[in-house]
Amino acid sequence: MAAGPTTATAAAPVSAAASGDPVRLPVMPSRLPAGADCTGGSATVAEAVPWEQVNLQLSRTRQFGTGAGVTVAVVDTGVSAEAPALAGRVTAVDGAGDDCVGHGTFVAGLIAAAPVDGVGFAGAARQARVVAVRGTDKRGAATDGTVADGIRAGVDAGARVIVVSPALTRDSAALRRALAHAAAHDALVVAAAAPDASRDGASSAAPPADYWPAASDGVLSVVDVDVRGQRPQGAFTPRHADLAAPGDGVLGIGPRGRGHFIGSGPSLAAGYVAAAAALVRSAHPDLSAAETARRLVTTAYPADVPRLDPYGALTFVPGASPGPAAPADRSGPVRLQTDEAGARATRRALWPAGAAAGLILVTVWAAVIIPKGRARRWRPSGNDTSTAG
Repeated sequence: MAAGPTTATAAAPVSAAASGDPVRLPVMPSRLPAGADCTGGSATVAEAVPWEQVNLQLSRTRQFGTGAGVTVAVVDTGVSAEAPALAGRVTAVDGAGDDCVGHGTFVAGLIAAAPVDGVGFAGAARQARVVAVRGTDKRGAATDGTVADGIRAGVDAGARVIVVSPALTRDSAALRRALAHAAAHDALVVAAAAPDASRDGASSAAPPADYWPAASDGVLSVVDVDVRGQRPQGAFTPRHADLAAPGDGVLGIGPRGRGHFIGSGPSLAAGYVAAAAALVRSAHPDLSAAETARRLVTTAYPADVPRLDPYGALTFVPGASPGPAAPADRSGPVRLQTDEAGARATRRALWPAGAAAGLILVTVWAAVIIPKGRARRWRPSGNDTSTAG
């Protein structure tokens, strides 16, 4: 079968680089329609550091954590054994080393892609190991059974962090058993709080809803934000999210070749949170899964849906200062609103050539959450009582 997109065209979406130089890249799909060819390689290599990695201050985290010694299971479309940036870093379970869609490879690259000379992009936890487990069929369609099997396979392969890309419209006994299996083995499950946006407009018309496994107790649920700190236009809206992270127009690798793609969706934001969890569990190996999740939420930039801060999570000293209060129950769906002054400072930092990356940190935004009537195990109550390993 012929490969999918092999070149970036003039109509391809633009990826924002911190240098201000836009790069046109092919889009990474999360699912392939019937009859579509498998995703091929990209002909374009993006050399600049992408905006999302500057926003997350990943250059500052490297002296404190690398992900070494931690295995992350990617429950997705598989992870391609042909991706050069992941060579020697991936163990595939039951044929998951074949990734026709490319989405799982993209997510794995956000976590553990090797650095390349002359290229600004690399995995956030670049020394972590990846276990590829299929959570969908070969074209990206997921069910509660395929996701549950993927979570269980990741646990059995020794993963300490499990990232789940599919967001399902219903819970099931199979999912609950798989999550219980993960909890029993102290594996932290990170999941997309909503599905990736569809191109037919169905996402923008959908009312706020719960999606699984993200809506389950004990799962760290993640929503995506764009370069302005806002939910992307047309995104599905979950009723709850524990963390927000960059996920709109982010750069990553493809299943073949050395070129880059652009992708969007909560599944990609979940990849960055999973990478941050791997960094924390590598630097602080005595922390449990629940303590790791609590640290990520407590040290995030304060908001009703806190924004991920990997540097803060790695360097936090318990008892040094109180963590943010637990998000208050409100009466509306997740809705991120950017402080305009902060947004202007962020845009100034991202787009003009030579602008200081540190200015990005002034972005502040708020969110509103529908009450869930349930306690999440890591929900902070004031102080983070975990201890550094």
